[in-house]
Amino acid sequence: MAMRNAYVDQFPDEARVIRSILWSSFLALTIGGTLGLIQGLHRTNVLRFINPPDYYTVLTAHGVLLVLTFTIFFLVGIFTWAVTTSLDRGVEDIRFTWGWYAMMMLGTLLVGISILGGVVEQIPMNADVLYTFYSPFQAHPAFYVGLVLFVVGSWLAGLDWFRTWWAWKKENPDERIPLPTFMALTTMLFWYLSSIGVAISILAFLLPWSLGIIDSVNPLLTRTLFWFFGHPVVYFWLMPAYMLWYVMLPKLAGGKLFSDPLARVVFVLFLILSTPVGIHHQYLDPGIAEGFKFIAMTNTMFLLLPSLLTAFTVVASMEHGARQRGGEGYLSWLKALPWRDPAFTGMALAGLMFAAGGFSGMINAGLNINYLVHNSWWVVGHFHLTVGTAVALTFMAASYWFMPQLTGKEIWNRSLGLVQVVLWFIGMTLMSNAMHRAGLFGMPRRTAEPQYQGFNFEPAVGTVAEIDAQVALGAALLTLSVYLFITNMVLTTIGGSSSDAIPDNTYAGTLSGPEDSPAIIDNLKLWTSIAVVLVIIAYSLPLASIIDAGGLFGPGIDPWKPGVVADPSLVLESLRGVMP
Repeated sequence: MAMRNAYVDQFPDEARVIRSILWSSFLALTIGGTLGLIQGLHRTNVLRFINPPDYYTVLTAHGVLLVLTFTIFFLVGIFTWAVTTSLDRGVEDIRFTWGWYAMMMLGTLLVGISILGGVVEQIPMNADVLYTFYSPFQAHPAFYVGLVLFVVGSWLAGLDWFRTWWAWKKENPDERIPLPTFMALTTMLFWYLSSIGVAISILAFLLPWSLGIIDSVNPLLTRTLFWFFGHPVVYFWLMPAYMLWYVMLPKLAGGKLFSDPLARVVFVLFLILSTPVGIHHQYLDPGIAEGFKFIAMTNTMFLLLPSLLTAFTVVASMEHGARQRGGEGYLSWLKALPWRDPAFTGMALAGLMFAAGGFSGMINAGLNINYLVHNSWWVVGHFHLTVGTAVALTFMAASYWFMPQLTGKEIWNRSLGLVQVVLWFIGMTLMSNAMHRAGLFGMPRRTAEPQYQGFNFEPAVGTVAEIDAQVALGAALLTLSVYLFITNMVLTTIGGSSSDAIPDNTYAGTLSGPEDSPAIIDNLKLWTSIAVVLVIIAYSLPLASIIDAGGLFGPGIDPWKPGVVADPSLVLESLRGVMP
């Protein structure tokens, strides 16, 4: 009888820490998803049981828990699997691994408690600053310290993977970097580069300002430093999803990856192009010259290339798998794919949704047409297709393969898993469609009260009531999907006994391997150097211009404190006349 060869059998210590990391991710998903339902019901006036000012506390927690905590915890867990599996060796020091995980958890707790203070009077702190924490919104110092610990913990996770690779490289000096490890390392390199912006913003400005060490900050400068980090973090979430599409979807489909070299080129392009694009989030910000915005738009359009290459490679790989399973015809091969497998179906549907998100993203990236949808519900619909589906649904779907690997137990109910991923797809189709349409007629985001006295929105098709109903129904289905997922994960972990039916811990082979590409593709120093040069070109002049016009510490704008202004979004509007 063949012995089981699951991940937990190969790397029991690493499996233990990855399980803990993924459960931190799942907990953030469950809490954040519940808060999303509260927002959806409140904004659409279907059910209101929180005070309107508390909406911004809920919105802040929803954004931080889902956009940062859920995604990045899953990322560091799955990349730890990728590095150890592809290098066939454990991490250098498991105590170091537990250390960076503990640091990230401590940061999460500090951020969470500071946000919770917005609704719990007994907690003497507040952080109603939304996910973007723009100044002059001011959070308690614990919020900023927590963010710093969380990000530094993620940096140490990357160091953990580099240490493992360096040890492997000493023993295999002439070998190409295995593809999953290559993906993890290139992702961390652009994370190190892009997160410099938010580190400077917090450590040099926002945290000293919150502590009273400095009197004021320059809102445009800190906002620009945020978006130096804020757009690349989108690709930081996406990269593990891309990796799963490349190395797991073909395997689940029964075939091989179409091209290992093409996958490497895609990750190199993301390393080079991800950071010099953040100003496209600031098209309506005064104080940034139109020329700089045009450059950001051009750079952003180049990022369509790796996404299009990914679409081609992944679909070609899935077709190969389907034909290996007996699929025939131009499109009939689709029927041969394993649609009853929740891991495959969830990731495939996530990729389909990401294609739709790419089209709405092109609207956001365009300098002129962005004006039509800026700061509207369109933008919310867009990132619910990207991080909310391409990333979140891929992560949940992949968990149906990974949790048996990490626990040695089969999924408690695979049929329920299939229902869960399809339910997420349906719920997001309803909600994101309604949000995009609402954005086209100007319905704003970031506000608890979208209906204004004496003003009526006029949709080209449908009604506001119908759009609100779609959002509320979509939010309810998404929350139900989250609860089904977490139920399946809990019962898989605590129920049942070990199974010998767990598939081997492997990933997809390739039709075209690394030997078919030049070795220079693996030259991480070269690509990182090019990325640094492009960042300097894109940001040096805009930052110098902002500092020259508004000063390093700004014009002395008072911080916004809870209770002074009923609607925080009004603070940003008030800045239109004072920002340079």
